[in-house]
Amino acid sequence: MAYWLLKTEPDVFSWDDQFTARRYLKEMKKGERALFYHTGEEKQVVGIVEVIRQSYHDPTDEKGVFLAVDVKAVKPFPKPVTLAAVKAEPRLKEMALAKYPRLSVQPVTAQEWKIVCGLGGVKD
Repeated sequence: MAYWLLKTEPDVFSWDDQFTARRYLKEMKKGERALFYHTGEEKQVVGIVEVIRQSYHDPTDEKGVFLAVDVKAVKPFPKPVTLAAVKAEPRLKEMALAKYPRLSVQPVTAQEWKIVCGLGGVKD
């Protein structure tokens, strides 16, 4: 099973971010889990979601270039994990979130998943 991190960024989302996100969205499978991350002022992982529909063409994209996946909430983090906490954790120094925080969809290793969930107070 693969793990992922999904970010919401309502104000700014570059083309490069969209293009890279599309590649990762295409790889996501039904039943896989993702860390749900708030950007903007918060910059923190706030919970876990599950992919309930694999990638499909985004119906709001008239050109048919972008993809979407559907997710459902699984569980909130009792203690949100901030970007600063991720960057301060030596075991997460290679995590995509620590190295490329603007990338909107990112792969997460099983070890990173366990560490972040642990920091957030979730046993998963």
